[in-house]
Amino acid sequence: MALTSRRSVRWIVILLFIAGIAAAFFDFPHAYNQGMAWLQQKTGYTLPATRDFRPFHFGLDIQGGTHLVYQADISRLGDADVSDAVNGVRDIIERRVNAFGVAEPTVQTDRAGDAWRIIAELPGVKDIEKAIQLIGETPVLEFREQNTEGPRALTDTEKKDLADFNAKAKEKATAALRKVLAGKTDFADVAKEFSEDTATKEKGGALGFIQPGHPLYTDAQRIGLGRVNRTLIDRSEGYFILRVDNVRDGQREVQTSHILSCFTGTERCERETTKEDALKEAMDIRKQVTPKNFSAMAKEHSTEPAAKESGGSLGWVKDDGRLIPEFTNAALALKVGQISQPVETQFGYHLIYVSDARVPKEYDVRQILLTKKTENDIRGPVPQWKTTALSGKHLKRASVQQDQTSGAIEIKLQFTKEGSEIFAEVTKRNVGKPLGIFLDGKSIVDTDDDRIITDNDLYAPIVQTEITGGEAVITGVDNGLRAKEIARRLNSGALPVPITLIAQQTVGATLGAESITRSLVAGLVGFALVALFMILYYRLPGVLAVLALLWYAVVMLLLFKLIPVTLTLPGIAGFILTIGMAVDANVLIFERMKEELAKGASLSIAIQEGFRRAWPSIRDGNLTTLLAAAIMFWFSSGPIRGFALTLFIGVCVSMLSALTVSRYLLTLVAPWISRMWFWGAKQ
Repeated sequence: MALTSRRSVRWIVILLFIAGIAAAFFDFPHAYNQGMAWLQQKTGYTLPATRDFRPFHFGLDIQGGTHLVYQADISRLGDADVSDAVNGVRDIIERRVNAFGVAEPTVQTDRAGDAWRIIAELPGVKDIEKAIQLIGETPVLEFREQNTEGPRALTDTEKKDLADFNAKAKEKATAALRKVLAGKTDFADVAKEFSEDTATKEKGGALGFIQPGHPLYTDAQRIGLGRVNRTLIDRSEGYFILRVDNVRDGQREVQTSHILSCFTGTERCERETTKEDALKEAMDIRKQVTPKNFSAMAKEHSTEPAAKESGGSLGWVKDDGRLIPEFTNAALALKVGQISQPVETQFGYHLIYVSDARVPKEYDVRQILLTKKTENDIRGPVPQWKTTALSGKHLKRASVQQDQTSGAIEIKLQFTKEGSEIFAEVTKRNVGKPLGIFLDGKSIVDTDDDRIITDNDLYAPIVQTEITGGEAVITGVDNGLRAKEIARRLNSGALPVPITLIAQQTVGATLGAESITRSLVAGLVGFALVALFMILYYRLPGVLAVLALLWYAVVMLLLFKLIPVTLTLPGIAGFILTIGMAVDANVLIFERMKEELAKGASLSIAIQEGFRRAWPSIRDGNLTTLLAAAIMFWFSSGPIRGFALTLFIGVCVSMLSALTVSRYLLTLVAPWISRMWFWGAKQ
């Protein structure tokens, strides 16, 4: 029995030794590589190297990072809601940048009068744009209803300012026209002097050749070659003066209609039809269609949805890249009145009819523009949506589910108690109307992810009835991946209020490098002094305790990498503190051992009793420390939280080191060295 026990102890010590070596290898791969390089230099053999699979994470005070300052927009909040909303922004930002381990962002609020700021320090993020993106990805969630209000009327002052501005523009344009008509100054020079069109001003007003469809084409056609308009051309955007410098024939255009027969696999085809059946269908229609009945046949047979209204008309077609080449080339090859045979494109088979053709003139035009203002320029466009009292702070959770009856994909929304009441009011007044859900000013159905299918018809959910109880579902999202993306964005932590970046700075790590060097020196000196004391006072147990402390240190550093823990100066202080606590446990054990040896107990009994009698004191002392560390971690943030985490982990590992590693080392060595002097006892 004794032999089996001794064998077990040996194997446990061997495993502990291997674990310590592996942890040291993982902690300090660069030291291993330097050692291998030295051996290679001495022996000439090529030895394997390794890389740092998981480097240490350091905080802003050590490695530097990014400092960002945001201004919170609290204009829509009541005085009672401001503090909660701003604190909510702080918590969301901290949670977002601290998704794994303890990234230890320092996120705090600051109030200056009526203005609120959020200050974020992100350790290790040297790229300011990346840091801004990290926080900016947290969307501002808003629920908006349709704006049924018309444009507001201008005030008398605004009306007077508008009239005065346009009168001055007309006066200036009239002066420019007189100068052009006088013929003493070149048109290009007058354009450079008077024109307010930045795109053409420095080019002497040169627009180049304009084609049919251009806003000024009809005016150029009316003016004629080499002439200038005698009166100002009055448009909503301003007053124009034109000169036509040249005329040329443009591209041939044909007025075109088509009938489409799509098949499965072609773009935008919503029916199940084989390619062969679609071709047969197109051929059958071709036998019946004529120029006179083409529009009616298109409305009846074309698979293009718009054909029911347009009769298949596509307007004037030319070789300008607007349509796919196969269709354009086939249309331009037809004569007026001709109908093509089926033409295959990525959309299916087309029957193309050309009802007219033309070769329009193109005019080389120079312009002088004096801009005007409109009422919309002063009051701005009428917004399509207006905000409601419901916002991101009222949303509790969004999840994807399936309807039990139809199996349709739904997005379920759950609101807070306050949000439930507001949501009921909003839905009551918007029954049968869309309710827009916007993140960062974009509809929830918008996405930059190419994998998500965007359906332009689903711009905002339609309210079917007044919704009470604080729960609602969004239907009509027929793509599961898209539904998950929408729910994820809703759950990503919508900010209660919008924030604007007002300051940004990259923080260097010079002070941190100096501080960490001093901390490491202090830690090594402290460890050396503790080791010296333990060896001199407790002798052999002290040596074994130092070995246990070395095992403790490499395992702690391994855990810092694996969790990972972001090391700041307070965190390193917590680590060094736990080294002393590990020694304290060994001191209690060794003192109890010396007492047992003084009573005449055998060495094995003294070791066993030393651990048994010391355990209550070690347990109670460490439990109180663990409790204090847990409280600090739960109720604090930033560097204090990092200190609490390293302290908590350190206490747990130090107990393992003192009660397990030290115990097995003592048990292994005791039969080999029985002289009491080595154990710190009197002979």
